[in-house]
Amino acid sequence: MKLTSTSFQHDQPIPEQFAFGAPDPVLHIRLTDNHNPHLKWSDAPAGTRSFALICVDPDVPSKPDDVNQEGKSVPASLPRVDFYHWVMVDIPPQVTEIKAGTCSSGIVAGGKKDLGGPAGARHGVNDYTAWFAGDADMKGTYRGYDGPCPPWNDEIVHHYHFTVYALDCERAPVEGDFTGAQVLEAIRPHILAQATLTGTYSNNPKFNEPKPLE
Repeated sequence: MKLTSTSFQHDQPIPEQFAFGAPDPVLHIRLTDNHNPHLKWSDAPAGTRSFALICVDPDVPSKPDDVNQEGKSVPASLPRVDFYHWVMVDIPPQVTEIKAGTCSSGIVAGGKKDLGGPAGARHGVNDYTAWFAGDADMKGTYRGYDGPCPPWNDEIVHHYHFTVYALDCERAPVEGDFTGAQVLEAIRPHILAQATLTGTYSNNPKFNEPKPLE
């Protein structure tokens, strides 16, 4: 299988319109357009009955103590954990493309209620649900796509792995408010093929400074 995008190139930065937050010289981070990126896949094997789509950032700090704290930084040596940004299953086998902004456009406090995407597909819960659980203004159940917003003081660039899985089942064996980890566990026996596209993102100003002219 192959997975491509007109929104960003493999192993290259994701434009801020596809992020949840972008660098700001005063606030450190400002909210952005939060559009889902364009994705297109091909060469699925015979017998594919549905697709699943997952976006995960494996570079999230395992401890939040220093995250976005003035005078501190999140060290590169800190162990990292997965953070799921997009979980979708039951994408019909005839669907091979998702256009930019059709599954997410804008940020909704408490999570989007009107979710786009292919007819019949089901959206899982992303990890902003847990991240905002203690925030009175933002807490809620976040489904569908919500883009990158890594700490502005993180010493590493984050990587966002978009993976499309071709499955031999029409309906993924998950129910309710399923998570990315639950989907991966449930679909493992049903995967016929998969393809991954990786983008990078950082809110740390040192990674976003213009490069000097040679």
